[in-house]
Amino acid sequence: EIYNLKLSAELLVLSACQTGLGKEIKGEGLIGLTRGFMYAGSQRVAASLWKVDDAATAELMARFYRGMLKEGHTPAAALRTAQVEMWQQKQWRAPYYWAAFVLQGEWK
Repeated sequence: EIYNLKLSAELLVLSACQTGLGKEIKGEGLIGLTRGFMYAGSQRVAASLWKVDDAATAELMARFYRGMLKEGHTPAAALRTAQVEMWQQKQWRAPYYWAAFVLQGEWK
């Protein structure tokens, strides 16, 4: 169904559990929701690779959006900055809290 959508989104954020995972195809890697949304027209997709903590995700997403909307960063730079900021705080230091999210479709 996703492949039939006609999207014109610059960025689609899937911030629920394991949104980036899917079927592993030899030579292609993991094919999940991200591929479908990019095929449908989204330029970039941010997704999680494992089940994420709700509070940590809320914190990461707030920092991510602030980086893009208030600081003018690209999605890739905003995600990296948000992840580094969380890593620097004792409460969120473990990669479990901040490293699940990846951005596909932006290579810079």
